[in-house]
Amino acid sequence: MARVKLSRIRNIGVVAHIDAGKTTVTERILFYTGKSYKMGEVHDGEAVMDWMPQEQERGITITSAVTTCDWKNHEIHIIDTPGHVDFTIEVERSLRVLDGAVVVFSAVEGVEPQSETVWHQAGKYGVPKIAFINKMDRIGADYFGAIGMMQERFASRPLPVQVPLGEAENFRGIVDLIRMRLITWKEGTLGAAFDVSEVPGDVRDEVQARREKLLETLAEVDDEIADKYLAEIDIPDAELIRAIRKATVSLKLVPVLCGAALRNKGVQPILDAVIDFLPSPEDVPPVKGLNPVTKTEESRAANDREPFSALAFKVSMMEGRKITYARIYSGLLKAGDEVFNATKGRKEKVARLLKMHANKRERIDVAGAGDIIAIAGLKDSTTGDTLCQESKPIILESIEFYNPVIGQAIEAKTPADQEKLPEVLAKISEEDPTLKVKYDEETAQTIISGMGELHLEIVVDRLLREYNIHVNVGKPRVVYRETIQKAVEIDGRFERELGEKKHFGHVKLVLEPLPRGAGIEIKNELPPETIPAEFHPVIEESLGEAVFSGVLAGYPVLDVRIRITGGSFREGDASSVGYKIAAATAFKDGCAKADPVLLEPIMRVDILTPRDFMGEVIGDINARKGEVDSVTPKGPVTEIRAHVPLRSLFGYSTDLRSATQGRAIFTMQFLRYDTA
Repeated sequence: MARVKLSRIRNIGVVAHIDAGKTTVTERILFYTGKSYKMGEVHDGEAVMDWMPQEQERGITITSAVTTCDWKNHEIHIIDTPGHVDFTIEVERSLRVLDGAVVVFSAVEGVEPQSETVWHQAGKYGVPKIAFINKMDRIGADYFGAIGMMQERFASRPLPVQVPLGEAENFRGIVDLIRMRLITWKEGTLGAAFDVSEVPGDVRDEVQARREKLLETLAEVDDEIADKYLAEIDIPDAELIRAIRKATVSLKLVPVLCGAALRNKGVQPILDAVIDFLPSPEDVPPVKGLNPVTKTEESRAANDREPFSALAFKVSMMEGRKITYARIYSGLLKAGDEVFNATKGRKEKVARLLKMHANKRERIDVAGAGDIIAIAGLKDSTTGDTLCQESKPIILESIEFYNPVIGQAIEAKTPADQEKLPEVLAKISEEDPTLKVKYDEETAQTIISGMGELHLEIVVDRLLREYNIHVNVGKPRVVYRETIQKAVEIDGRFERELGEKKHFGHVKLVLEPLPRGAGIEIKNELPPETIPAEFHPVIEESLGEAVFSGVLAGYPVLDVRIRITGGSFREGDASSVGYKIAAATAFKDGCAKADPVLLEPIMRVDILTPRDFMGEVIGDINARKGEVDSVTPKGPVTEIRAHVPLRSLFGYSTDLRSATQGRAIFTMQFLRYDTA
C-alpha cells in the first residue's frame, strides 16, 4: 500500500471535560469519513471508540482509543481521550505524541475544570489547538460567553472563525467568517448533507463586524495580513487560511468553531479545520533527544530517510497479548525488524505492525515517519520508552506520570485467585503507569493505589471480567507522605563483622525542610579527601532508596534537602555495604529528630450546582475542613472551586447528590500534599 505524503497526515487528539461531547464528536467524524457505517451513541453504550464494557455501561471514556480516517485526500490519525480526571494519564501520554488537538467545550458550561487541565497539558507539550464549542442547541448555550471564559482562563488567544446562526432551540446553522457563507444541515440525512448559501440579510451587519474583528486579530500577529488590512486591500480566502494556520502552529491563536454534534451539525467543518489549521508532521520542529553514548543532544526530522526513532506511549493487553502503541518520528519500520530500546538498552523484535481502529486491528507491512501504530512482539518496552536504530541511538523525552493519591486493600477469595493475582496486576499496571501495586507482608493484603475511587473501581472490575479473579475489597485509604519541619545534622556509623569480613561506613548528613512541592534534593558536598570517590554513588543511591520509607508510618518522604557533608574512611574495613547502611541509618535517625510530620493529599474540587443549593454545598465543604477558593455564577448554575483534604471526600458524590436533588456535578483532582 502506497504511503501517504507527510504533508497530508494529521495526528490529532480529541480532548475535553467529561460530558462535553468529545466521544460524540469523534463518532460523527468516523461516520462522515466513512470509517464506520453507523453512528454509535455514548448514551446507548454503542460508541465505537468506547469499546470496553466498563465504558459502555458508564457512558464515559476510560482508555484512549486510536483510529485512522480519510478526509479530502488527507489521512487523519485520531486519539479519543478520557474526560474523567482519574484517567488523565491517558490524555497526558496521548498529547505527548500528537501534533494537534481539538478541544471540545460545552456552550452551556463553557470552560470546565478538566478542560483547563487538558488545555494546560497540551500547552506543556506545545501542541497547537482548535476549539469546538459544542451543544449550541441546548438551553443556556452562549457561544461568546464560552469564548470569554477561554480568554479569561487561558493565555492562548481564541479566534472565532465561525459564528452560530441562533442559539438553543433557535440554532439553525453556522456562518463561516472566512468564506462569508452560511452552512445549514439537511434534515433526514444524519447531517451528511448540508447546504451552503449567502449570509441572511438580517444578520449580515453583525457577521461583517465579526469578520472585521477576525481580520483585526489576525493583523496583530501577521505582518503581511496587517499591511493589506491597513491598506484596505481585499484578502483572498486562501491567504487568510494560510495566515491562520501559521498563527495556530506557532501557538499565537486558537481557531474557534461551533456546532451541535449530537444533532449532527458542525462536524464536517471541524475536519476541514483540522486539515486547514493543524500541523502535519512536516510542520512540527524535528524531535530532540539525547544520544545515550555521546550524551549530546540530537534531533530527528520527520522523514522516512532519517534513522528510525519512535516513542512507545501506551501498552495494552488484547486477547492476552501485549500490544505497544508507538508514534514514529523518523525513518521506516517493517514487520520482522529488530529495534533497539534505548531507554532500557535492549534489542526487541517486531513481530507484527498493526493499524488500530479502537479495538480492531489491521495488519500492515511497513510504517514510517508521522504514523501512529501498534506493535506486537515487544516484550520489555513500556510507556515512555524510545525505540530506535541501534547504530544511531537516541532517547526522546519520556512521559511524566502522576503519583497515586488513594489506596485500597484487596485480597483474593481463593488460593487459585491468589496465585494469578500478582501476575495479572503486573499486566494491568504495565498498561496503566498510574496504578501502583504493593504487597503488605504484615496483613497479607495487596494494596493497589491510583488516581481516584473510580480508577480503583475499574481495576477491580477488570480483574473479575477480563481475568476471572474474585477479590474482597477493603475501604479506600488515603496515601500519605512524610516530611520534616526543622534542619538537623546527623552522624551515621556502621561497624560490624558480616560473614568473616569487617564492614565500616561513616557518613555525616544535614537534613533541611524544603517548600511544599519541591520534592527531594540530594547534594553531595563531601570534601575529596574524606571518603574515596568510589563510595559516593553508593551513599547517594542508599539515600535515594531511604526516602521511600519515612519514620512515622513508612510513607515516602517529600520536600527534604539531604546534604552529604562529611564522614570518615578506614583503610581495609571500609566497604560499600558499610556506607550504604550508614547513610540509610543517618537519614532515618535524622528524620526522627527533625520534627517529622504527615502530609496528606489536598484535592482541588470543582462543583457546578444550581444557585438554590449554593449555601448547602459551601456549608458542606467547610464541614469537611475544606476552603472555598472562588464562587463564579454561570447563568442558572454556580461554579464553586475549593480545596479539600482527600480523606474528607470519600462518598462525596452520594452526599452531593442528596444535598442538591441530584442536580450538582463535581470533579476533583490532586492539588498538593500539605500538613494533616
